[in-house]
Amino acid sequence: MSETAFLELENIEKSFPGVKALNGVGFSVFPGEVHGLIGENGAGKSTIIKILMGVHQKDRGTIRINGKDVVIDNIIQAGRLGLAAVYQDLNLAMDLSIGENFFIGNLPKKKTGLVDWKYVYDETEKTLNELNISVDPRKKISALSPAMQEMIAIAKTVHLNSKLIVFDEPTALLTNEEVEILFEIIKTLKNKKVAIIYISHRLEEIFEICDTVTILKDGEWIDSSNVSDTDQDSLINKMVGRNISEMYDISHQTPGKEVLAVKNLCRKGKFTDISFDVRAGEIFGFFGLVGSGRTEIVRAIFGADQPTSGKVLLDGEKYIPKSPIDGIKNGIGLLPEDRKEQGLALGLSVKLNINLSSYKDINKLSFVNKKEENARAEKYIEKMSIKTPSSRQTVGNLSGGNQQKVVIGKWLCNRSNIFIFDEPTVGIDVGAKREIYKLMEELAASGKSVILISSYLPEVMGLSDRMAVVYEGRLTAILERNDFAEETILKYASGIN
Repeated sequence: MSETAFLELENIEKSFPGVKALNGVGFSVFPGEVHGLIGENGAGKSTIIKILMGVHQKDRGTIRINGKDVVIDNIIQAGRLGLAAVYQDLNLAMDLSIGENFFIGNLPKKKTGLVDWKYVYDETEKTLNELNISVDPRKKISALSPAMQEMIAIAKTVHLNSKLIVFDEPTALLTNEEVEILFEIIKTLKNKKVAIIYISHRLEEIFEICDTVTILKDGEWIDSSNVSDTDQDSLINKMVGRNISEMYDISHQTPGKEVLAVKNLCRKGKFTDISFDVRAGEIFGFFGLVGSGRTEIVRAIFGADQPTSGKVLLDGEKYIPKSPIDGIKNGIGLLPEDRKEQGLALGLSVKLNINLSSYKDINKLSFVNKKEENARAEKYIEKMSIKTPSSRQTVGNLSGGNQQKVVIGKWLCNRSNIFIFDEPTVGIDVGAKREIYKLMEELAASGKSVILISSYLPEVMGLSDRMAVVYEGRLTAILERNDFAEETILKYASGIN
């Protein structure tokens, strides 16, 4: 590592109305260093990155680039200083080609005044090849998989000759194989002496890819250390004050009556011959590799997709879900994997989102009982410990963990009996994860049924009473808790058993 830091932050402060977002935060990032940045939701990670990218202006403190004090007024200036970020919500023009995205706003021209498309695609291909990304630069972004779109966003920052790249939860929607490709790209950038800030709630990634790690808590700097000098328990303790062994420490109920029975359910091209049952007070897990069909199965049960054959029984009665309205009416709540696109109305308030699925209960002659609407919102804000200035706050302004809590609050407000959690902890911090796990425990203890889908095996093993394993649209096993073994489950998930 170079002796001179590329980026130095000293005593950075930032306040928003009623909130001290950052208070005296500082750390340094060196060329060729992968610097992990971790902390609970609301710790200040997003704010510090937005200040670096020129989205927000700091109130106090110093930013230095290569030893010189700088003021970053906007995104363009951040780019000129060599700073770039790859966010979960990728900043790409979906209807343009990869090459057009690389040169957007700066298309090279020939002497004739026409765009030099050969240069565009040749230069784009050169950058892609440097990063071992094999794709036609003429291909539209919309035609690429989400994982490849992310790789293109990274390659674009390299093409712009960025000296520091921020990765914000880059593996949230990637398969294990795609994560390995991403890590190889990061290692290539590291060899090129690019400085990297790596934000992730998956601590195992911090230990695999990062050199150093900085912990933020409640807007304050807690610690910076070499990754080789610490461990997961130490990091979690500094973030939230508990050990990793406590994460999945929930009580398990004796399951009650069968509330859901799925028999030979099929959806052409997605899944085949799916049969299982779920009982009252049970946490029923689904595990499978990305693309195995887990999400498609529960979407069909909820009514978001239509099965082609088979049947579903609720409390012994035949249930034919034709739309999500049928699922909602029958007490099924789905927390989708993509909460922003499918679980929330981001432009609406916390209050409206919490009441969204159950306005029928407080509506009379087309008029909403405003007193009841407010009371229900406040009830679930308190119950879910949602961090928000008020129920009128726009949901899109909340952290990922608090957005997830709003989705859960919506289904609690609807008095759902079956809760389907699809990847509920993707992109949220350790503290918020623990709160969601405790909520699952409370739901099961109250006689509700929970279906948990997770790509993270320790999570689904730690929480489930029983587990269904899915491989290429088929159930390969249904395991009792006493039979959970990582090697066995992975074999079933890979189609080996």
